[in-house]
Amino acid sequence: MSGKNKLAEAIGYAKNEKAYLYTFLENGNVPIDNNRAENAIRPFAVGRKNWLFSNTARGAECSAALYSIVSTAQANGLDAEKYLTELFRQPAGTIIMPWEEEKENGIP
Repeated sequence: MSGKNKLAEAIGYAKNEKAYLYTFLENGNVPIDNNRAENAIRPFAVGRKNWLFSNTARGAECSAALYSIVSTAQANGLDAEKYLTELFRQPAGTIIMPWEEEKENGIP
């Protein structure tokens, strides 16, 4: 088989990466795919296209910060809208981490 066609490239790649590709067989805690990671970054990839149209660099930074806050709240199982509502009710500079106890931050 010639090393110039796509199938040969794919086989060569698989051979070179065999140790990494078999990791999930050796450790049951390693998932067979990376769907969870890809799904986590997909909204960011879509948002990146929208951020191209931010009027200023500061506006883009603020958008990214808000996105990070919302993503962290969602990753901790919170309703992002309720979390932001409670966050914005607090005095400026108050820090409410999304993983704090529900009774502490008032988020049901």
